[in-house]
Amino acid sequence: MGHKPVWYPNKTEMEQTRLFRFMHKHGFDDYDAFYRQSIGDISWFWDAVVQDMDIAWERKYEQVVTMTSGIRWPSWFVGGRLNAADNAVDKWLQDAAVSARQAIIWEGEDGATSSFTYRELAEEVNGAAHGLRRLGIQQGDRVALYMPMIPETVAALLAIAKLGAICIPVYSGYGADAAAKRIAGAGCKLILTADGYYRRGKIVRMKEEADKAADASASVSKVVVVRRLGTPVPWRQERDVEWTSLTEGEGSEHSKAAPFDAVPMNSGDPLMILYTSGTTGAPKGIVHTHSGFPIKAAFDAGYAMDFRPGNVMLWITDMGWMMGPFLVYGTLFNAGTMVLYEGVPDFPGPERLFGLVQRHAVTHLGISPTLIRGIMKHGDACYRDCDISSLRVIGSTGEPWNLEPWLWLFNEVGKGRVPIVNYSGGTEISGGILGNVLLKPIAPVGFNSPIPGMCADVWSQEGKPVIGEVGELVLKRPWLGMAGGFWQEPERYEHTYWSRWPDIWVHGDWVHRDEDGYWTITGRSDDTLNVAGKRLGPAELESLLVEHPQVAEAAVIGVPDETKGEAAVCFVVVNQVLSEGRQSMELTAALFNWIAERLGKAFKPKSIHIVEALPRTRNAKVMRRVIRSAYLGSDPGDLSALENPEAVIAIRGLADGRNE
Repeated sequence: MGHKPVWYPNKTEMEQTRLFRFMHKHGFDDYDAFYRQSIGDISWFWDAVVQDMDIAWERKYEQVVTMTSGIRWPSWFVGGRLNAADNAVDKWLQDAAVSARQAIIWEGEDGATSSFTYRELAEEVNGAAHGLRRLGIQQGDRVALYMPMIPETVAALLAIAKLGAICIPVYSGYGADAAAKRIAGAGCKLILTADGYYRRGKIVRMKEEADKAADASASVSKVVVVRRLGTPVPWRQERDVEWTSLTEGEGSEHSKAAPFDAVPMNSGDPLMILYTSGTTGAPKGIVHTHSGFPIKAAFDAGYAMDFRPGNVMLWITDMGWMMGPFLVYGTLFNAGTMVLYEGVPDFPGPERLFGLVQRHAVTHLGISPTLIRGIMKHGDACYRDCDISSLRVIGSTGEPWNLEPWLWLFNEVGKGRVPIVNYSGGTEISGGILGNVLLKPIAPVGFNSPIPGMCADVWSQEGKPVIGEVGELVLKRPWLGMAGGFWQEPERYEHTYWSRWPDIWVHGDWVHRDEDGYWTITGRSDDTLNVAGKRLGPAELESLLVEHPQVAEAAVIGVPDETKGEAAVCFVVVNQVLSEGRQSMELTAALFNWIAERLGKAFKPKSIHIVEALPRTRNAKVMRRVIRSAYLGSDPGDLSALENPEAVIAIRGLADGRNE
């Protein structure tokens, strides 16, 4: 399964990396020995990390980690107090070089640009924190961040943290229904949004969707609006607030520059709730703390990807995905610069992505396999006129690779010079489980090591470690950044990750590890869809389809897709018999629109099939596994539990049309 290495570390460069210097400081020259120590003594390791990163504590911790409530609920940095915003921005203001350094460079799809130094960002954050406090936001309140990739989004994220409130980032491409589920689920008091943004030259309106989401969320009392486009938007005097009036204050009492002391938080206090989709039920609100997510993200960026002070990172993402907050905390905790890009990476021309690298001297570029599959069809037009010599590392996340696009990126674009740090973990991890550390050779599509501190293994169905065969990715020790449960659903959290084997985290990925220590992820071991790196639970799509008045039942599966990696295919049972042909086509078209309007166009399924029945067991469980294998023409395995095997035959009959 594994491929031979194609990138090898140069000894001189290797010894300059932050990871090597960190190891060396603690008496290690051999990476594997250092990794074993990092998982063998997690207290020693994470204590060493926060000291090396110079994390600022308002009150120093007494103990690195305790597990008095068991491995599922560790307490980190017991007795310690800090604030993520203080560590991201304020602590650097004492350093003349960093305070004058660019913290944010922004480029809009329309070519507009702006930038903020650390000092300017601090002023913007303070203005927003004062404004949010005037609107009644206090420690522990939840605030939704439903915004595009613009500088105000970062200022808002940090202002919420500074107040000790809890940020709920929501993907900017979600329609109102999907946004409202997350906003209402967390009980948000306020939504921060924008009038809209540009995507592929078109305006995406956000304020209208934010209004609908606010109407559907009883807890929301205020909507703050950033004028990104300056287009007219509906306005409700009693509810809506302009971003400029929020940050600039009323009168001179709070000018933008007025300081705002970060609220000292216990290290286990919530910082963010990041929603992620699973296979069943409503989206899961992953709780992250002030000492967890930011330090783990910053460690992975700084040491696994060798992001150094003054480096420049561009990650093509959204604040509603984990990599958005990762970009913010990963750059700012490391005294670097983030590049925010609003639009799509091949608009108006194929050279847009690598043009961004050239214009902003990007050292670390973050992409997804889907993005590369999408642009490689343009060939060398993507990069031939761009000077990308500033690039030191390409990060990749979101989904498994296939070989051809990986090799195209490495050989054609990077000329074999730039290592690709494949990076996989998840929202509930605060970063990576597996990565490519720059101290070992890198092979295509896979990983050369777990990230230090991550006690990963591959287990067979019997719960035994395996090498040379596919098994479940598991974690055997807790780590800093581990989910602090699901918001108000502790039992669901325990059931999701901890119910398979005693005190073992089961991540939900199929993984292969070979004898040489290279790891490959082959896909999800549950039914979660991974559409262009965006995780979507089939249940979310299914429940949306069933809300349509003509749909009685629905099942959704993921199928391989050349561009997106995986695409959704929906099977629906309708309420009344449709005469053949036109009526079916009209309903199918209506359902495509129904999903796109509510979830966002990114989640539009590949196809929708109207069927008479869904395959189900005698206890009425719909068998997605069976639907998928029948549709793809593979062996569905044991069907003895099925109540209606004829439904499988009908779906197999659709297989000829599966590439429509």
